[in-house]
Amino acid sequence: MGKIRIGIFGAGRGIDIAENLMLLDCEIVALCDFDESRRNAGLKRLGLDIAAYSDFDSFIEHGMDAIVLANYFHEHTPFAIKCFEKGIHVFSECISNSTMAQGVELIRAFEKSNSIYMLAENYPQMIFNREMKRICDGGTLGKVIYAEGEYNHPPCPDDVSFNKGFVYFAEHWRNYLPRAYYITHSLAPLMWSTGATPKKVSAMAAFSPLKEKATARLVGDRAAIITTLNDDNSVFKVTGCAAFGAHNNAYRICGENGQIENLRGMGEKVMLRYSEWAIPEGKEEVNLYDPSWNDSDEDNIRQSGHGGGDYIVARMFLDCIKDGRQPEHPYDIYSAINMSSVAILAHRSILNGGGCYDIPDFHLEECRKEYENDRQSPFFGTDGSQPNIPCCSKPDYRPTEEQLNNYRESMKD
Repeated sequence: MGKIRIGIFGAGRGIDIAENLMLLDCEIVALCDFDESRRNAGLKRLGLDIAAYSDFDSFIEHGMDAIVLANYFHEHTPFAIKCFEKGIHVFSECISNSTMAQGVELIRAFEKSNSIYMLAENYPQMIFNREMKRICDGGTLGKVIYAEGEYNHPPCPDDVSFNKGFVYFAEHWRNYLPRAYYITHSLAPLMWSTGATPKKVSAMAAFSPLKEKATARLVGDRAAIITTLNDDNSVFKVTGCAAFGAHNNAYRICGENGQIENLRGMGEKVMLRYSEWAIPEGKEEVNLYDPSWNDSDEDNIRQSGHGGGDYIVARMFLDCIKDGRQPEHPYDIYSAINMSSVAILAHRSILNGGGCYDIPDFHLEECRKEYENDRQSPFFGTDGSQPNIPCCSKPDYRPTEEQLNNYRESMKD
């Protein structure tokens, strides 16, 4: 096999991914973004003289083995389907689908294709999460009973410059993002480490509007606290993208015999603890340490984004292409749609007072039938579609007129 030819759709996050693919000796052959200034900035950053497109339908005809979908958060599905129809492999930024109907459409199109699909979820490959999986696989924790995942990313209330780069019009998806939807950074590491798949979900929101100086954000919730019951009878508690306390990514896995967690505010350190009657040979009751990568690509991993995860998931995707196989749980398409379903139905649980929802199994046609026309969405679409469900636990919440005026001013040159 010669060099794998890859196209990048989305010249923001997509450029980060492209840089890691280039380290892995891929050929980036084309770039697509609807915005000319982002296209030009992306090409400059890559330092490549390649074709650049503003239209996806022209871009997809360029001649590529795979496409990175790094466009808007909630709009990956229709473009993934176009790739499937042409036998092009897909590396999709999360989430895979933003409505339940899209999940049905995505899986039906995938099953008709010969494309490889992988969710580009990087947090499971952070060093502490890789260590948690290693310990879980080793069996010394016993059966996993409970786990927590917390992705907490509070913004600086005075940072108005963020708007111009990341929230550059009022109907942008970030202004309508329910706290439950950005789920994969908190949920995927737990699924990766334990092998469990959520089957039921319920959630409650913590409402406390951010005191941003300039914003058009219609979500006043700080966090969605999401609980899942899994196929192995374990329970997970996770957030989506939360905004409370101090910034951290925190994970904890508890088994019958012990637990392992990364420690907030202490870099890469993990704490592995056992009950005094279940200490395995060679371990202490309390083990505090910095895990090791034990990876021949450590130099490239350490210079990569998201704690090395960006490089590792890119390598995993290329290995799947070279080997002609689909990725494993939770990177495969069924797991990706499962996580999207957790996000979507957790938000419905919030809107409906915390009720419990079954997570459908889209391996089964009867589950697909149930959701094939379910297009509830809190987002505006680039196709002109309007939100048809609230994005906040308090649907009447709005930013102040002062915040809106400051937001409009922040958009000016």
